[in-house]
Amino acid sequence: MDETVLAGKVGLCYIWDSMTHLTRTSLLLAFFFAADKAVAILRQVVIARQFGLSPELDAFNVANNVPDLLFALISGGALAIAFIPVLTEVLTRQGREATWRVFSNVANLAFLVTAGLGLVVFAAARPMVEWELGIAPGFGGEQQALVITLMRLNLVATLIFSISGLVMAGLQANQHFLLPAMAPLLYNLGQIFGALVLSPEKGYQLGGVTLPAMGLGVYGLVYGVILGAILHLAIQIPGLIRYRFQWSFGLGLRTAEVQKVLRVMGPRLLSVFLVQLIFLVRDNLASRLAAGAVTALTYGWMIQQLPETLIGTAIGTALLPTLAEQVARKERLQFEQTLSRAVQVLTALTVPVAVVLGLGLRPLVAAAFGFDAAGTDLLMWATRGFLLGLIGHSLLEVAARSFYAQQDALTPLLGAVVNVTIYIALGSQLYRPLGPAGISLTDSVAFTVQAVLLLVLLGRPPVGIVRWIRSRFRTKDGAAAEDLRILTPVQLGTTPWRSLAAGLVSGGVVLAVQAAAGGLSPLLVGAASMAAGGAAALPVIWREIRILLKM
Repeated sequence: MDETVLAGKVGLCYIWDSMTHLTRTSLLLAFFFAADKAVAILRQVVIARQFGLSPELDAFNVANNVPDLLFALISGGALAIAFIPVLTEVLTRQGREATWRVFSNVANLAFLVTAGLGLVVFAAARPMVEWELGIAPGFGGEQQALVITLMRLNLVATLIFSISGLVMAGLQANQHFLLPAMAPLLYNLGQIFGALVLSPEKGYQLGGVTLPAMGLGVYGLVYGVILGAILHLAIQIPGLIRYRFQWSFGLGLRTAEVQKVLRVMGPRLLSVFLVQLIFLVRDNLASRLAAGAVTALTYGWMIQQLPETLIGTAIGTALLPTLAEQVARKERLQFEQTLSRAVQVLTALTVPVAVVLGLGLRPLVAAAFGFDAAGTDLLMWATRGFLLGLIGHSLLEVAARSFYAQQDALTPLLGAVVNVTIYIALGSQLYRPLGPAGISLTDSVAFTVQAVLLLVLLGRPPVGIVRWIRSRFRTKDGAAAEDLRILTPVQLGTTPWRSLAAGLVSGGVVLAVQAAAGGLSPLLVGAASMAAGGAAALPVIWREIRILLKM
């Protein structure tokens, strides 16, 4: 082997080994999240080129909302995040056999609850869609009927996810992140199969191969979702085998561990419901606008979620088991240091990324989705509105998990109430004059306020009603739950100023490259300007990048 190549491999191994477990986990998650988002964008590009900004695609996007709400409440968000700290505590103190017993009890309960709620949604689909405060009151009768049918089909995938989402939590509690990180990738591949094979009337040409075409139209997209849900669960089964998973029957409602999960889950469930309510409000308002508004917001949200997932979700997901361990061991100083470093990194990275994407993304969006100029402008302004809240969404990933690691779900609930209140009040005023951009701008304002509020409460325990409520809940040893709180504020130092400077520098470089290369291909100019802008920001926030590598 060439000595240079060997030296390079040795150097990479040394760098990888020198990183902390948390840093390696964050990078691993970021890699698979990036792959997942790349495949998700490919999926959306295929769908967009088939359906455009059409009423059928608007119906498909709206039909996902209630099934997604059930998944988020039962196992995707409310239960999973409340579940991981308890599983971590059981694993630390009682071992793996007890952990899987608790897991089985909760999973059995989640499946039964999901099935019951799914039957309710199936029966009540029509009034849920047509009601003035429902899902799509602004759609016509034919479009509403399509939403109802698609929503009922989507419930099959939701039932599968009720187990698969908890499997992710169980593996993450065992500090295994690889297969849970791969699961969303398989989910998107299932949807791509639906878009490439099940939906089209005419088969796609891939090289010299013509794919079969089932001609199912928008229904093929739903069957792709169901296939993706099956793959999402299947890829994680080897992880269960590796950690000697044994299924137990029963619900364990009288056990202390299950009761603790349910106690933490209660406020968390309300918090997630309020977050999912925002998506319902978003599409309710967008259904009253011109055709394509729902899809523009869906795609704009997807674009914003790419950097948010790679940065905020990756760090937050890797952080939760570590924070839960630190709380279980009463390592207050380590908890505070871990949180402060994470907030500094997120602040430094998200501002320049949002600026670069907002200024340089238009040519890539136009080339990828194939919309006309008006459709591309509609999508870009919706996207820019979402990108303004990239820092808030990313900080929220860590701030909320910091409370759940302490098994405190009441304070995030307060933040969610503030969020949805702002969203309804502001969105109802902005959606008419600003269109989809007014709704995405509302999203940014509401989520940023929620993130800042939670970070303030992490540093300074609130007084009044929230503190009184928290004092009602006590730990096993009788200490008030708020005693587990970290009483010193999150330390940011000069990071906000460097982040702002990085945003200004990167934005200036993007605009300069675009002005200097005006005669070249717009696609090439867009990609080159964003690459140059991102590179220009790195020296400004190098201190935070070093923190990330040492977290």
